[in-house]
Amino acid sequence: MDEKPPTQSFGLWIPVVFLIIGLFIGLQFNLSIPEPYARYTAVGILAALDAVIGAIRAELNKSYDNRVFVSGFITNIVLASGLTFLGDRLGVDLSIAALVAFGVRLFNNVAIIRRHFIQSL
Repeated sequence: MDEKPPTQSFGLWIPVVFLIIGLFIGLQFNLSIPEPYARYTAVGILAALDAVIGAIRAELNKSYDNRVFVSGFITNIVLASGLTFLGDRLGVDLSIAALVAFGVRLFNNVAIIRRHFIQSL
């Protein structure tokens, strides 16, 4: 007998709530990022946003898992920052590779989410 583990639909709200809290805090304080860290911040934010949008897509596909989300979130940020750091050391702008890769994934996931909502109407 194949029993499926219970789904954790409440788990998706964790990243969404913290995204809203982070946006609220970010808009309330006037923070400026020093120029040497601006590229690291940009790729980190894009990698984190890719993970959150991917989590929303997974929830719509009924395949969301908190462990996958958290590990993907951390791995994306470390990989993007690591590419940027390596590029800085080599004198090559490798952050562009991370921006393109995460940008393409982000647009793809948003398109899939959009199609899901259009088909449900």
